[in-house]
Amino acid sequence: MILYLHGFRSSPQSFKARLMGQRMAELGLQGQYLCPQLPASPAGAIALAESLIAGVDATQLTVVGSSLGGFYATWLAERHGCRAVLLNPAVKPPRDLESYVGVSTQYHSDEPFEFKRDYIAELQALTVAAVSRPERYFLLAATGDEVLDWREMVAHYPSAHQTVIQGSDHGIAEFADYLDEVLAFCGVASQGKVPG
Repeated sequence: MILYLHGFRSSPQSFKARLMGQRMAELGLQGQYLCPQLPASPAGAIALAESLIAGVDATQLTVVGSSLGGFYATWLAERHGCRAVLLNPAVKPPRDLESYVGVSTQYHSDEPFEFKRDYIAELQALTVAAVSRPERYFLLAATGDEVLDWREMVAHYPSAHQTVIQGSDHGIAEFADYLDEVLAFCGVASQGKVPG
């Protein structure tokens, strides 16, 4: 099973989430792909993710996280012992999101999005200082990320499987070029078979 966690103010309508969902459907594996709308609260987002993966064998689970979703995916992988794919992940969101406290809108709609000051403490509680088993992680980082520093990402996941894209952007516009590699790491063969 693949659980996709989108980024800050994003949604299941994000480019990468839709692309992965379409490929899983083409492979006849749409039932093995989940991409929920995450609440603004980090604690709430983790609670929702936990409810969706309850009872799933860690060896059959990969959490894919983009940006802030990558921060959540890291915490979940450490807690459950599953694989994680990190797409331009946020490494220090308590620092980076401090200036976003307040009300804004979601990227894919005009829905209001409130990020409360209390959420900074929730992020701090989810911080993973160092990953325990780097072989369970696949980092995809773009040097052209205009939001987050790719060097922090590379340093935070030493010895993990890493692909550093020269250029690109925070959204990884060329994600389609890396999708098969991501799915292979998730345990999905190109013919749609999930090993195990």
